[in-house]
Amino acid sequence: MEIEQAILALGALAQQTRLQAFQVLVQHEPDGLAAGDLARLLEVPQNTLSAHLSVLTRSDLVTSERHSRSIVYRVNLTTFQAITVFLLQDCCGGRQEICAPIFESLVPCCPPPTKKEKSRA
Repeated sequence: MEIEQAILALGALAQQTRLQAFQVLVQHEPDGLAAGDLARLLEVPQNTLSAHLSVLTRSDLVTSERHSRSIVYRVNLTTFQAITVFLLQDCCGGRQEICAPIFESLVPCCPPPTKKEKSRA
């Protein structure tokens, strides 16, 4: 990931409503949410949310797809993963003890799939 793309994405998340929208959309993967439903959940006027979703879309963190009269928004998990990896790559400068607590804190929320889960996929 280029540093300019990382700055654009991190800047898009550096606002409360956009960060909340992103978090809600992550929770609704893989189906996404219609813009109106997202506005109701966040208790934000639709036109205000539309402006925020435009910023998230320009940063490639969010994608949209028209379904009849609705626009459904989804998180671009590829970009999200790339930003996360970009931030964590070589974060410890060769000193594993610096990053170990970060990786340990991820395990409870994101445990690796078990062998049984892998075989179902």
